[in-house]
Amino acid sequence: MSYAYLVALLFSIFGMAMLDYRYKLAFFRDAKRTGKTIATAVILFLAWDLLGIGFGIFFVGPSEYTTGLLLLPELPLEELFFLFFLCYITLISYEGASRYVDIYRTK
Repeated sequence: MSYAYLVALLFSIFGMAMLDYRYKLAFFRDAKRTGKTIATAVILFLAWDLLGIGFGIFFVGPSEYTTGLLLLPELPLEELFFLFFLCYITLISYEGASRYVDIYRTK
């Protein structure tokens, strides 16, 4: 059992939170709306994962970097953190790019 992947995900989420804090892009701009947006996206991705698991497309393979803890059969603990990170980085990237375009469009 290793926590390397989980720690890497948490470190990456922390980095995104620092960018968010610095530029007020998502949670630090409107926490309620951001929470709802990310929760909705994570739920949709979890549904996608469960369909893939049900059809036998997705499965957990052996890895020396993961905890081995499963929330459901073939659904590792790290998947929740990965999906959160995926949605958060997408939102931060979109908001950051939109702000960048808006700033340079007015010049």
